[in-house]
Amino acid sequence: MTIDFTAIDFETANGSPASACAVGLVRIRDGAVVERATWRIRPPGEHDVFLPFNVQLHGISREMTRDASTWESQLPDLLEFLGDDVLVAHNARFDVGVLLASSLATRMPVPPLRYFCSLRLARRSYELHSYRLPVAAEAAGFRTLVHHDPMSDAEASAAIVIDTAHRLGATDLETLSALKDVAIERITLESELERAATLTAAATFA
Repeated sequence: MTIDFTAIDFETANGSPASACAVGLVRIRDGAVVERATWRIRPPGEHDVFLPFNVQLHGISREMTRDASTWESQLPDLLEFLGDDVLVAHNARFDVGVLLASSLATRMPVPPLRYFCSLRLARRSYELHSYRLPVAAEAAGFRTLVHHDPMSDAEASAAIVIDTAHRLGATDLETLSALKDVAIERITLESELERAATLTAAATFA
């Protein structure tokens, strides 16, 4: 199997997609995890309210990010880790929205990245009562999920893609995309940034 990509998951301080407070990254090569990374992020000042609902979900408080890197200072490291890989996330529109909205809020440029949604893939691959990440990850054989831990969530998203590719004999992400009719999408910066900027507290959590 030559399935290569990087899975990503963000946690946010509140309903604003520009309030990223943590990220998890898992690099996949030949269908296996080869590197993991996670760190906390100090949200931009206009988006740094930590709502009790969000804190209860991921356990990250304002105090825990007080000495963390800002979005501006950590984005180069994030983009270096991603390289030219396709991003994989569960409900990828949410995580792409966080990436873009946080960059828009801090006036940081983002390259035209590609992304693939493991939620859409799971809906086309499994017969489940729910396609939330914990349920879909278990169907994929990933049973050690710590939900809303960003690195664990990223690895769970990766497991769904790897499992489905294995079941179908897909030798790369492009083949899997075609077999399941789940597009590898490309960020169109103007339209995506406009969309990310208008997301509200109704943003869903995978």
